Amino acid sequence: MSRLSHQSSMVFLAVVLVAVAFQSSPSATHAWGTYHWARTANPFTVKLGDDVSGGWDVSGGWDGHLKLASTDWNVSLVLDTSIVPGRTTPRNCRPTSGQDEICNASYGYNGWLGLAQIWVSGSHITQGIVKLNDTYFNTPTYNKPAWRQFVVCQEIGHTFGLDHQDTTFNNTNLGTCMDYTNDPDGTLYGQKDNERPNQHDYDELAIIYAHLDLTTTLKSSPGASGANLDSPSSWGQLMKTTRGGRAQTFEHDFGNGERVVTFVIWA
Repeated sequence: MSRLSHQSSMVFLAVVLVAVAFQSSPSATHAWGTYHWARTANPFTVKLGDDVSGGWDVSGGWDGHLKLASTDWNVSLVLDTSIVPGRTTPRNCRPTSGQDEICNASYGYNGWLGLAQIWVSGSHITQGIVKLNDTYFNTPTYNKPAWRQFVVCQEIGHTFGLDHQDTTFNNTNLGTCMDYTNDPDGTLYGQKDNERPNQHDYDELAIIYAHLDLTTTLKSSPGASGANLDSPSSWGQLMKTTRGGRAQTFEHDFGNGERVVTFVIWA
């Protein structure tokens, strides 16, 4: 059975709808290419559309985890987040221009636990979504506050232009949600807690947003759209494999200068 068809595999992935080729930033240590929200001043605010279920207590559902992630990312000196009413349905989780939509639903045994997508024009992010897959989060392995907080924190971080600090699951925790781990709260092996951002994430955001733009992409505009990219069959051509196949990059070219680049970490 191939890795892509292994339904029980857990995957974190980040997807980008782009108008130019995928690039990397030579000055950044864990930036996601050169992708960033266009804005004319710092700090700026990214709206997080609340399309998640549950109470505001982190033990009772996704709302509490979204609130804590929003509070944690607000520690950054260059950006703030604001939770606003969602403008999509959780199952479809279609994007809204100028903001993120944060959704949870039972998306099926498709291999991924959390998914982040950002649409970009040039290097500017114009809209983003986060999907949290309750098919896995309703199982004993992942139905735990630490796993939920770790994943929602990481996927929201991707929508700001952050990549992972580390992609090895079984090494020592770095104390950040941008580090892959099999022990999110550090209790199994007596190590650092990976549920929240750390100072290196805030420093990286300061690098990404060190310059200002002449315009902003943080306002709603007509024409927002998004393809359904839940399934590995939609990711297109495999472009890059690292770490023995655990980290892979795919590209789906839609023509007319638009393509989807999918960055995948396999468990």
